[in-house]
Amino acid sequence: MSGGTKREDVLEVEFRFGESAYPFVRASAAADCTLELAELLPRSDGEYAEYFNVIDARPEEIEPLAAEHEGTEVSVIETYADGGLFEFVVSHGCPARRLAELGALPRTVRGTNGRGSIVAEIPSEADAPAIVATFLEETPEATLRSKRSKASMMPLLSRGTLHRTLAERLTDRQREVLRTAFEAGYYDWPRGCTGEEVAAELDIASATFSEHVHAAERTLIASMLNER
Repeated sequence: MSGGTKREDVLEVEFRFGESAYPFVRASAAADCTLELAELLPRSDGEYAEYFNVIDARPEEIEPLAAEHEGTEVSVIETYADGGLFEFVVSHGCPARRLAELGALPRTVRGTNGRGSIVAEIPSEADAPAIVATFLEETPEATLRSKRSKASMMPLLSRGTLHRTLAERLTDRQREVLRTAFEAGYYDWPRGCTGEEVAAELDIASATFSEHVHAAERTLIASMLNER
């Protein structure tokens, strides 16, 4: 298993959303701002951690709006002069999470002034028509705006990005856990192993693995975005 780049034919699809109950769309309308997904990371407990950049709004405006959505936990990672970085931990009711469950890889998730869009890639081995049809049936707020074939598929975290920040920003234990997970294929798409399997390789409890890997992910995401 490898965390390197994969290249194959994929179908890129774009969905549009009007004002809705989804936090990234509703908050962008209420605060007249932009929310843009920086990373979407699966967790070993079946939840997803979504890291959103907020642009042109104060973090204190966004946190209560997003927290109103059932099944979403919100925390501020960093604050900037014109926005901040948020972590949304979602268990259900999130369109990006649902696309991931169906087999698509969300690439761009953005809400701007009450208008939302999601661009996702569907690998060639997946049943793209079934994924699109199921998503549209389950998500009446969404409309399919476009679809096109392309030759690109990359992992959730690139090897170069990972190695640039491992040495400086993480503890020794976090570095060991994250490196083992990465090399084992935990961040491949589709995922090459489970959190329980990585924990067994490290000879630690699953809960301990989750604690270390989640802390490392938060540090890594913040570091990546600060470098942009």
